[in-house]
Amino acid sequence: MSSPAALSASLVQIVNIESDLRAANSRLRYRLKLVEDLWESVLLRESGQELVDLLRQLRAMCSPEGQAPEYPAEEVLKVVESLDLHQATTAARAFALFFQLINIVEQDHEQEQTSIYRVSPINSEAEYPVGTFRWLFPELKKLNVPPRQIQKILDNLDIRLVFTAHPTEIVRHTIRDKQRTIAKMLKELDRLIGFRGDEAVPQAIALNWEAASLQDQIAEEIRLWWRTDELNQIKPTVLDEADYTLHYFEEVLFDAIPVLYDRIASAIAVTFPKLKLPSYDFCKFGSWVGSDRDGNPYVTPEVTWQTACYQRNLVLNKYIKSIERLSRLLSLSQSLSDVSQDLLDSLGDDQIHLPEIYEKYSIKFRQEPYRLKLAYVKNRLERTRDRNQKLRHSGWQASEMELSTKGQEHLLYTHVDDFLAELKLIQASLIETKLNPKPLENLIRQVEVYGFHLAHLDIRQESTQHSNTITEIAETLQLLPQPYDALSEAEKVTWLTQELKTRRPMIPSHLNFSAKTNEIIETFRMVAKLQQEFSIEICNNYVISMNRSVSDILEVMLLAKEAGLYDPATGKGSLSIAPLFETVEDLQSAPPIMTELFELPLYRTYLESHDHLQEVMLGYSDSNKDSGFLSSNWEIYKAQRALQDVCQKYQVDLRMFHGRGGSVGRGGGPTYEAILAQPGRSIEGRIKITEQGEVLASKYSLPEIALYNLETIATAVIQAALLPSSTDTLDCWLDTMEEISKRSRQVYRHLIYEQPNLVEFFHQVTPIEEISQLQISSRPARRAGKRDLGSLRAIPWVFSWTQSRFLLPSWYGIGAALEEFLQENPDGHLSLLQYFYSKWPFFKTAISRVEMTIAKTDMQIAHHYMRELTKEGYEEAFIEIFAEITEEFQRTRKVLQLITGQKQMLDSDRDLQRSVQLRNGSIVPLGFIQASLLKRLRQHRPDTVDLRSRYSKNELLRGALLTINGIAAGMRNTG
Repeated sequence: MSSPAALSASLVQIVNIESDLRAANSRLRYRLKLVEDLWESVLLRESGQELVDLLRQLRAMCSPEGQAPEYPAEEVLKVVESLDLHQATTAARAFALFFQLINIVEQDHEQEQTSIYRVSPINSEAEYPVGTFRWLFPELKKLNVPPRQIQKILDNLDIRLVFTAHPTEIVRHTIRDKQRTIAKMLKELDRLIGFRGDEAVPQAIALNWEAASLQDQIAEEIRLWWRTDELNQIKPTVLDEADYTLHYFEEVLFDAIPVLYDRIASAIAVTFPKLKLPSYDFCKFGSWVGSDRDGNPYVTPEVTWQTACYQRNLVLNKYIKSIERLSRLLSLSQSLSDVSQDLLDSLGDDQIHLPEIYEKYSIKFRQEPYRLKLAYVKNRLERTRDRNQKLRHSGWQASEMELSTKGQEHLLYTHVDDFLAELKLIQASLIETKLNPKPLENLIRQVEVYGFHLAHLDIRQESTQHSNTITEIAETLQLLPQPYDALSEAEKVTWLTQELKTRRPMIPSHLNFSAKTNEIIETFRMVAKLQQEFSIEICNNYVISMNRSVSDILEVMLLAKEAGLYDPATGKGSLSIAPLFETVEDLQSAPPIMTELFELPLYRTYLESHDHLQEVMLGYSDSNKDSGFLSSNWEIYKAQRALQDVCQKYQVDLRMFHGRGGSVGRGGGPTYEAILAQPGRSIEGRIKITEQGEVLASKYSLPEIALYNLETIATAVIQAALLPSSTDTLDCWLDTMEEISKRSRQVYRHLIYEQPNLVEFFHQVTPIEEISQLQISSRPARRAGKRDLGSLRAIPWVFSWTQSRFLLPSWYGIGAALEEFLQENPDGHLSLLQYFYSKWPFFKTAISRVEMTIAKTDMQIAHHYMRELTKEGYEEAFIEIFAEITEEFQRTRKVLQLITGQKQMLDSDRDLQRSVQLRNGSIVPLGFIQASLLKRLRQHRPDTVDLRSRYSKNELLRGALLTINGIAAGMRNTG
């Protein structure tokens, strides 16, 4: 029982935290006012009073809740339609700048809120927020979770976050740099004026010449930003995308990992001091940037090789800088501090192999053995980096002689373990004298996580590409009496199994196939070279998108065998294969496919090389596009439960790989809640999740936010494994959800796939065609050139509905399904759904995500898009479609209010509600401007005499793209 003193101290801390939170909210208000004033002052100086007045007039056209005004709104149309292109694009740029400034302030506020809880605890019983390590372990102790169960999860803890290059990040790298600069300046301004509570900030700045000067600098930085083009002028290359993505590692994540480990270590030590800590690399990173070739013709074997070399160069440079800092730190004199014999012996070996380093530093570091040792280490790292640069230029097809390190083993590091061994040798010597410098310990942790590869590269390719390759090889070499693709599934499995057992090569070394088949074969050969040069860790996972059969997996195994990645003599291989199940039908087929696969003795033997671990990826984007939000999430939920049962039956460990997007329509949303909403047994301390697009910027731009995000993910994985939801055993709940999900899918598919004019509606009333011309990705917007939904990727599908404020993929079909269920038994079923909402994480998370998107949906501005952009002859059909959408929107909002008990959307999350309403007030006029520019663009005729249309089509397109940029910034998500 707690002592009065302890309770008093805890109460003091809680009061202090509440006081700090109030101060943080006050700071948020003042920062929002400050950046708005700076925004207006910059625009006044750069573009004049006329623009400022116009922006004020446009913003005043919204209701207090930030919704578009009711029709008829002649005054709105009159103002917007009277704008020439220059005025319209300038206003669009101004609104985009406003949103980005607001985003900076809110992101800093989020970071500040997480930092408030990072004070040193007064005692072990202090309150900490849910989702943090300091909350989790006391909670486990309070619930009497056996320490041995906790230890098992800690031993298995394996969190992998995979960064992808999916085209949802619309902000240029250049602009991101300016945002970071302004964020740092605003924090420094806080420090200079010593803001506390609701002080008179302008007076405080005026009285402090440093603060006044800094405010002027911020305004100047915003002016520089205003004069910077927001749009990429050319499509980024794949290597450009790699540079952009890896920037987060260089700026934030490299230094974040040691701190993350400190947090979990200290939290465990307080509550469970006898538990063994997880491994340093319990949280590591992967990447698809430069390796995901599904639908991207620009990701070639050479590009993947270049990406791997680029990653290694980045991490080697980070290590070299760390060694330089350590050398400045470890100034110990041998006459004043003992040195281990092992370290002295290693210095003798170093002198033999690197005499030039000894000659250069032996006198300078005569009595400083640690500095001398680090000089050798640094030189080896530099030689390793230099060799890496040569390999980058020579390419993956370099000769074995060029790749060889024979005779250089003592001059450079051929494997990261050699570098790690030297660091641990230094650490062991220091520990003998009771020293263990934190920077050295941190570096060891970083090396354990990042190795010489930085991030694991996953190869991804679509299944038919492999079957087409096998078909062409078999036909060219006359391996089968009939075409491979004419075989039944059973015949394919039989033949593939036989070929996998055969030790003779099937594919000749010299390739005479089609360019596409040659590239598929060369990809596997390049992976073998990567593993040979970088170690297996760099690239040991192959994801098969649109996986629909056992043969899809065996085809990849056969191609791996031909590249030396699978040994038929032992049945072992170095490439783990992860089938990706995407559509609803694929998700339903996943358990029987994996059952059939595990029944194959050959594959079970293959799994032994991967510690009996099978990775299965679930795609949220395509399943959502296929069946709607609720049905998609439910099918994924069921698939996880069934796959866990299958794996348990065959004694195979399962790692779920969640292909989540940034927006709700692509499986996005708060990651902590999403993990807890998974079926309890599907997470046994292991999870893999994609992170992409604008999510990277929102989660990993600032150190404290990145750490908080990583900590909540780790907390959720441990919590989900040890405190699973008991609802998985309640069949009646599952049956109810199945019924609602089926109805939701029917309603969604009726609109999307059975409404004959929906495709035309989508192309006319959303900016899909203009979005496809944004230079934000190396990957095409469509899998094929067809103008249909089947070939359209999920990202532009969601992106387009978001721009025109429908956000339809995130909620359509849910209201009808829930309302129909309620009508069967109004009181009883409402009570049941409310109970689901309060007790079932899956249902609560789904409803919360829908609620957020409904709050961002504006059917009035959506109506404006339809009225303005509908082509002649489609009016009647589109009115019918819009009425159907509007009816479902109203139905969904009403049902959500009944279930949550809230009067307004997001009443239970005032911060998010405030954020949405703050943006809505400026997104609405920007939407009017976008609709106007789209209309002008699409009606453009070169021979027109209309003065408003005197601009070229390219000028009008640029204006429309600027509005897309602005709305994306305001919505804080794209696709």
